[in-house]
Amino acid sequence: MTLLRVVARPMIASMFVVGGASAIKNPGLRAKKAQPVADLVKKMVPETPLDAVMLVRLNGAVHVGAGLALATGRMPRLSAAVLAATMPATTMTGHRFWEETDPAARTNQTVHFLKNVTITGGLLMSTLDPDPHKKFIGRRAKDKVVQASDTVQSALQR
Repeated sequence: MTLLRVVARPMIASMFVVGGASAIKNPGLRAKKAQPVADLVKKMVPETPLDAVMLVRLNGAVHVGAGLALATGRMPRLSAAVLAATMPATTMTGHRFWEETDPAARTNQTVHFLKNVTITGGLLMSTLDPDPHKKFIGRRAKDKVVQASDTVQSALQR
């Protein structure tokens, strides 16, 4: 594993591990914000025992598990994809800046919303991270072009 991966993956994962653990331990305020989502799930699947607290804790557990997997390099592309998949719902539920009337609170929620969008972009890029034992994708592409050029040149020289 390259030094970049050793440093970058835990940096991205840290927010998920810490935030997920906090959500599991103290779901209170998050559960209040997640109540509309829990109500929607309950309406779609009435027999589900899921409530807002359980939903927040489940999301927290996914964040901790996938965050630890990303941080340690275990299935890094899959764990980055799982985390990226959770972010739209987490962001739309937790940072509803458009509903804030106080300008300072609106600015704060906008910053957090955009931070989550940015992190989601980083996670999506991480899903493309090649096997550490392979050359960088740009180098592999260049090698393929050179190989194709050599093949075409040798075919034309016949």
